[in-house]
Amino acid sequence: MPGILTYALHYEGAINKNSLGAVSEAAKLSKELGSQCDVVVLGGDDLSEELCQSLGGYGAQTVYRVKGPEGLAQPVVDAMAKIMEDQGHDYALFGGGLLGFEIGAGLAARLRAGVTMEVTEVRVEDGKLAAERPILQDSMISTSRYENRGIIIGRLNAFEASEPDGSSATVQDVEVQFSEFSTKATMIERGEQRGADVNIEDADFLVAGGRGLGKPEGFQLAEDLADALGGAVAATRAVVDAGWYPYAAQIGQTGKTVAPKLYLAAGISGAIQHKVGMQSSENIVAINKDANAPIFEFSDLGVVGDLNKILPKLTEAVKAKKAG
Repeated sequence: MPGILTYALHYEGAINKNSLGAVSEAAKLSKELGSQCDVVVLGGDDLSEELCQSLGGYGAQTVYRVKGPEGLAQPVVDAMAKIMEDQGHDYALFGGGLLGFEIGAGLAARLRAGVTMEVTEVRVEDGKLAAERPILQDSMISTSRYENRGIIIGRLNAFEASEPDGSSATVQDVEVQFSEFSTKATMIERGEQRGADVNIEDADFLVAGGRGLGKPEGFQLAEDLADALGGAVAATRAVVDAGWYPYAAQIGQTGKTVAPKLYLAAGISGAIQHKVGMQSSENIVAINKDANAPIFEFSDLGVVGDLNKILPKLTEAVKAKKAG
């Protein structure tokens, strides 16, 4: 019996990693529920049978293939609403990101279902799903349960993709009558999220960025320094929530706990929720223009100044030292 429906975003012949995480999570939960995981994909003539079937390797049983514009929220809402009503799915699960938030919210309104966003963990309780999300600046956890249908939207990269086992999903073509307003938008440009493959837990050197970087492009400074050091880039919850960097890089109470040899915090204030995730680092260096930033209280070395000037010079110095 159908239990959980999710959506797989694809681009240039590959399924988005965040979507694979959602499919894997839905498959695991469906097995515990004694139901099945199904997937919706949208696309044109380029959406191959083989790509759809490959989702079976992550636990999908049926892939509903819909001919329609890919990467836009409203057509997906139309498709998922029809399939959930026709097939009787109890839940929809998304891997997060702006598109997932928009589809999930629209689907909840369409089906008059309960919805929870920014979910970091889902479990089975008494034959039903319960979703956990952080609240009050990550100081507490709230649990959502659903009376009827439930829409669950994870934080970006909160769900880890399983290793594919080579299974093949059944592909079923579905014709959907899109709402008039659903086809008004046009895709202008596509691009995949940056930093999706970061591995911060094994890195000896971490360069962590916060709001002080000013904008998503500011993370290029952190990436340049991390490359020079041979390390990785991490991020605070605030910038992850803003969509500047993926959840996989988040440090803190609702992110990951790390203990590198060097933790360099750039533009991070040092809230307690962030501190608990990195306080075991061997050496903590903080760069912040605010001399009263809390992070200086537990740093081994603090630099008060403009990180936009300091980080490039530090990168140059590291490269010069290695070259010499």
